[in-house]
Amino acid sequence: MAKLNVNGAVMQYEAEDDTPLLWVIREQLGLTGTKYGCGVAQCGACTVHIDGQAVRSCVYPASAVTAAQKITTIEGLSADGSHPIQKAWAALDVPQCGFCQSGMIMAAAALVRDKPKCTDADIDAAMTNICRCGTYNRVRKAIHVAVRGGDPASAGLAIERIAGSKA
Repeated sequence: MAKLNVNGAVMQYEAEDDTPLLWVIREQLGLTGTKYGCGVAQCGACTVHIDGQAVRSCVYPASAVTAAQKITTIEGLSADGSHPIQKAWAALDVPQCGFCQSGMIMAAAALVRDKPKCTDADIDAAMTNICRCGTYNRVRKAIHVAVRGGDPASAGLAIERIAGSKA
């Protein structure tokens, strides 16, 4: 049996050499936060980190990952949702349907790790994920909030909460 280091735990799996990492993560390891979107590495819903680099797992063969490499899925980004990107996403109500958001968060987390003072141009270059709901403006704002210390007021969005609402 082959082994993968996923979210800090070494796990065994059995699959054909050309099986995409996405399917091993979801079907064999039971980590369903990583989503299938397009199957051709265009939408980014399947984004995970391999040794800190954002990778589209729907086209990346599981057999290409060694047991020494560290895979991080959305479940492993932070155990309690306390990663700055996750906190900014929640504070700014980024998700609408939410389907693409785990991949978006993983891409954004890799970006801010590599470029903690990222610019709009850096965000444009790194955030190639597709969001059918069109939350791109909130994604950009959330990334800026995360790199500025997490204050949602710095995003410049007028979000009004109504008492008792969960929105």
